[in-house]
Amino acid sequence: MTMSVKMLFVYIFYFFASVSAQEMTAGKLRSKGEESFISGKYDDAINFYQKAIKIEPENAMNHYKMFRVRQRTRKYADALRDISRALELRPDSMDYRLQKAKLLKSLGQCEEALLVVKPLEGHENFVEQVKDCATSIASAQKMLFEEKWREASHLLDRAMKHVEQASDLSFQRAKALYHLNDYYGAIGDLGRVIKAHSNHIEAYELRGQSYFRLGDHDTAINHFREGLKLDPEHKGCKACHKFVKGIEKKKKRGDASFEEGEYQQAIDHWWMAINYDTTHLAFFRPTLLRIVKAHTKLGQHEKAIEEANKHIDNLESVEGLQALGAAQQGAEKFQEAVNSYRRAVEISPDGEKREAQQKLQQAEVALKQSKEKNYYKILGVARDASQKEIKKAYRSLALKWHPDKNTDNIEEAEKKFQDIGEAYEILSDKESRGKYDRGEEIYENQGGGSQRNAHQFFNRHFQQGGGGGGQRFHFKF
Repeated sequence: MTMSVKMLFVYIFYFFASVSAQEMTAGKLRSKGEESFISGKYDDAINFYQKAIKIEPENAMNHYKMFRVRQRTRKYADALRDISRALELRPDSMDYRLQKAKLLKSLGQCEEALLVVKPLEGHENFVEQVKDCATSIASAQKMLFEEKWREASHLLDRAMKHVEQASDLSFQRAKALYHLNDYYGAIGDLGRVIKAHSNHIEAYELRGQSYFRLGDHDTAINHFREGLKLDPEHKGCKACHKFVKGIEKKKKRGDASFEEGEYQQAIDHWWMAINYDTTHLAFFRPTLLRIVKAHTKLGQHEKAIEEANKHIDNLESVEGLQALGAAQQGAEKFQEAVNSYRRAVEISPDGEKREAQQKLQQAEVALKQSKEKNYYKILGVARDASQKEIKKAYRSLALKWHPDKNTDNIEEAEKKFQDIGEAYEILSDKESRGKYDRGEEIYENQGGGSQRNAHQFFNRHFQQGGGGGGQRFHFKF
């Protein structure tokens, strides 16, 4: 045997030995990968299977095992790629075909799944599910295009019974729910979309719009900001962010003006905020109640009643009826106020009637007092006036009607001065004001026996400098 023939045999021997070694190595890698998969060490399993694929790229089993790990770790796009490759290498495998169809269905890609399951036998129920899913999705797409939101929502509900991880379908259903004013439903669907795809800008935008419609402006702004982090020039998120910030700016200016006692400015700012979008009822309605309160503070009771009625005409609510009752009391329409508060009690949920009942009781007391001596009316303040407001009104009226300053109408001045002082004596004391508000007797001889005590109180107050500038006034009995 010549040297060249010997070398040829050696080459052939080492060639087959090398092939055998590679096959064993791939097999061992698959075994190691299976052990890691079973023990939950998914990163190790992926590493082993990747090495096996590198050695045997045409071995369908390597890709199938990789598919199982990807599916378990919810890497669905990668899992679909792996099972597709396995099926390419083994197109006759019914198991691979079934696994791919199941994954496609779980992802909501039912039309594609239908193409895969057609040759399957013995899985008729599964095939029918895929057909129903595909038909529902196709019909839903048509309804969405025609803006038939309710029909689209129902069809997507039906389709999603067949799927597990369908972010596209969740987003489409969220869009339908948003247009049906089911903002909580939309928020739920969009939350799942964002969890699966944290870079889904349109989901952030629509979820922000849903929170906006619920009146939760701060959360809405946060969602628009998240979208802008992904794309600073995204038109939708950018426009929505600017729009909501504009409303909030006007609202906060109104709130600040109200706290400072600038009630007309507060009203103007609040109306500017409302006029950004008059269909935004979750913002319009509570802001309108603030406007009602501001008009009441200004003594514009008829206007307050008008605005409160707008709130109730849109949708009757406990808060709206209570605001109307307060405005009616300010306008001295006491019986109407009682009627409004009584209706508020009627529609209050069980277990939440206490506040409405208290306001009704107060209104009934005010009705009774309106037929007698009304201390709030005498001082010209609201029933919920602060001690500072009561004192300010008293000082102003006492100076105006002091008999020494009204010598040409002394009898009228004495009577008004007496009533002003009596009203202040009662309302400036927490205990006596509480009794008065509850309709209880304050003096032993209510209505007349307290006059001399009241006069003494007035003189004592002004002699202590209460008249301003240290000036002394002497009441003439």
